[in-house]
Amino acid sequence: MSTSAPAKAPMPDQPGSGPGSGALDRYFKISERGSSLPREIRGGFATFFAMAYIIVLNPIILGSSKDLYGNQLDNGQLVTATALTAAFTTLLMGVIGNVPIALAAGLGVNSVVALQLAPRMSWPDAMGMVVLAGFVVMLLVATGLRERVMNAVPYGLRKAIAIGIGLFIMMIGLVDSGFISRMPDAAHTTVPMQLGGNGHLTGWPVLVFILGALLTLALIVRKVPGAILISIVVMTVLAMVINAVADVDSWGLTTPTWPGNPVATPDFGLIGEVSLFGGFGKVGVLTGVLFVFTVLLSCFFDAMGTIMGVSDEAKLTDAEGQMPGINKVLFIDGVAVAAGGASSASATTAFVESTAGVGEGARTGFANVVTGALFAFALFLTPVATMVPSQAATPALLAVGFLILAGSIKEIDWADHTIAIPAFVTMVMMPFTYSITNGIGMGFITFVVLRLAAGRGKEVPVPLYVVSAVFAFYYLMPALGLT
Repeated sequence: MSTSAPAKAPMPDQPGSGPGSGALDRYFKISERGSSLPREIRGGFATFFAMAYIIVLNPIILGSSKDLYGNQLDNGQLVTATALTAAFTTLLMGVIGNVPIALAAGLGVNSVVALQLAPRMSWPDAMGMVVLAGFVVMLLVATGLRERVMNAVPYGLRKAIAIGIGLFIMMIGLVDSGFISRMPDAAHTTVPMQLGGNGHLTGWPVLVFILGALLTLALIVRKVPGAILISIVVMTVLAMVINAVADVDSWGLTTPTWPGNPVATPDFGLIGEVSLFGGFGKVGVLTGVLFVFTVLLSCFFDAMGTIMGVSDEAKLTDAEGQMPGINKVLFIDGVAVAAGGASSASATTAFVESTAGVGEGARTGFANVVTGALFAFALFLTPVATMVPSQAATPALLAVGFLILAGSIKEIDWADHTIAIPAFVTMVMMPFTYSITNGIGMGFITFVVLRLAAGRGKEVPVPLYVVSAVFAFYYLMPALGLT
């Protein structure tokens, strides 16, 4: 037995302190990455509170649309599916990928599913296409093609896709809240949109949205952790008070009233409700492939950027900016996309809000274990989550849209018109046509044409020629009588 003096215990909250110095520390490499168990726990909580709004927003986006047969997804079941998938995939990324990158249903991708896929087929068909997109992501990673495909799309266009999705999300928030609305065709006007429901902002629900938007943005400016969730909670309470004392015609899908029992057994009715290839019978092979490609592309670039951005901030990259073991992380991301479709929660992807946890000191996958456990706990609070009106939740869409735009727009080379113009087309076509597919397709076609016009055709990767030709044929199908 050694007679030397015992080593001095590390100070609390220092690398290697507490229980994390044992097997847990070795597995997650907590001390090796300069972190500690308390930091990881705080980081896990911070990430959850920064992204928990998705439990409310995802059901609102998916539940507001009908499929080809007029069916709508149950809001309570969507809450369960969203929380369950976030819990499972976040835990998977933490335990296997060992990075502090949480996952949940992706904003933007769920809009594709709700507004483009579901109206053309059944909900199981639409979710089946999400599963197929996840399989493709896994295949691309397994064959080493994912990073090569990533490199085929110019950096500026990748950023433009992200910005376009952000603008599209903002548009959805404004429409779903009632802040703007489509003018009826009977109005005989060239202006398609109007303020409020009649050209004016009226009613208590719209006031809740306006106050929520201002509060969310103010908290973000103040850099308050969990700003989006705080705003949703505060505005929900305000909406409940207003609903109790005022005469409100309609709140839309969800009326803000406190449930008799805030705790309930999760409803897993949507889990496994998937038809892998049924959608192709409804829309045809070409359109079906384009739909899968759209979901794939949205998940593909959003996740890649988020994973690299968060890992860089967490100092998990090497001197060349590469993250060791990234293929394992990317493969789990593909599993998450498929899992989201299989649960009817839409594609699940990496959340940039994970940076909230990194800011609290998270450096390992143990933070994800904490975040995933909190999502699992949220499964039993479905009645509380489903009492949140869209007017209290949709301000988050404006905030997320702004954050996406602010983080990407400066990365585009506006001096090079052969990239700037296609980027501009991509960004504006998504919200103006209410279609992410159109934004991507028109942006790719514009890029190829302008590079050819500038005598720079050799700079266009072959995959972009192929994809652009497919999109061009897709747009010409009605004129050719093929639809």
